[in-house]
Amino acid sequence: MLFLLFQKIHLKKITILLFLLFSVNLSAQKKDTLPIPKWKIQGRFAFIFNQSSFSNWASGGQNTIAGNFNINYDFNYKKGNVNWDSRIMSGYGINHISEKGFRKTDDRFEFNTLYGFKTSKYWFFSFIGNFKTQYTKGFDYKKDPKILVSEFLSPAYLTFGPGMLWKKSDDLSLNIAPATTRYTLVNDFFSGQFGVEEGKNTAFSLGFNLSGYYKTTLMENIEMENILTMYSDYLANIGNVDLDYQTNIRFKINKHIKMHMTFHTIIDDNASSRIQFRQLFGLGVNYRFHEKVTF
Repeated sequence: MLFLLFQKIHLKKITILLFLLFSVNLSAQKKDTLPIPKWKIQGRFAFIFNQSSFSNWASGGQNTIAGNFNINYDFNYKKGNVNWDSRIMSGYGINHISEKGFRKTDDRFEFNTLYGFKTSKYWFFSFIGNFKTQYTKGFDYKKDPKILVSEFLSPAYLTFGPGMLWKKSDDLSLNIAPATTRYTLVNDFFSGQFGVEEGKNTAFSLGFNLSGYYKTTLMENIEMENILTMYSDYLANIGNVDLDYQTNIRFKINKHIKMHMTFHTIIDDNASSRIQFRQLFGLGVNYRFHEKVTF
């Protein structure tokens, strides 16, 4: 009698255990079979504002007001062995200093596209494309009178070439392109500058291009993004490396308000003999104006 009772209890335990295992396995299968998005599109807008004002301030100071806006548009496509990432980055900023008037603090348009065909777990055959320029005229205010140093499509840079992409995730990738073509475009006014020969409007170069991307969460509500591009021309100044490195740190306050820190360094002998450095810090409004996922 006791043996039969024990057998019944033991059988119930086995039945419950099998049911739990089956439920967990079914749940895991559902997770594994979740469809992977084919298209992920996201558009983000940010406006950063800062201001300082002085009135009868004994230590002195100048009234300033500044604003920067940035638009990032990401297009990501994945299907089978194909991985295609594109991004539009646009930014413009001005400030007003008392008695000096308005001056440009940021001005850029950049389009990046990277197509990859998977060959192993993290490696892809790749092809990169990049175009960048600025919107309006830029001046060197250290000279008197001020000197025009750039304007729309002068200079403009078009870069493309095949290579190999190592991509561990959407937040960590490195592309190596040993045969990259780059064209520099200028109008007649800037002929003879930015590496373009006098009397010409374009310059051709062939070189080695290295580009990397890394985004990480430093701690809760704080993320850091790193964007790196290096280029070395085989046809002129062999061994000389142009560098474009940008770090963005974002502190999330709530859904629409963030604090931004940007550090941007450019080394390009054709544009300037000195290291170019830009820093931005401010409180900004963020808004996702377009977000779409297609399966």
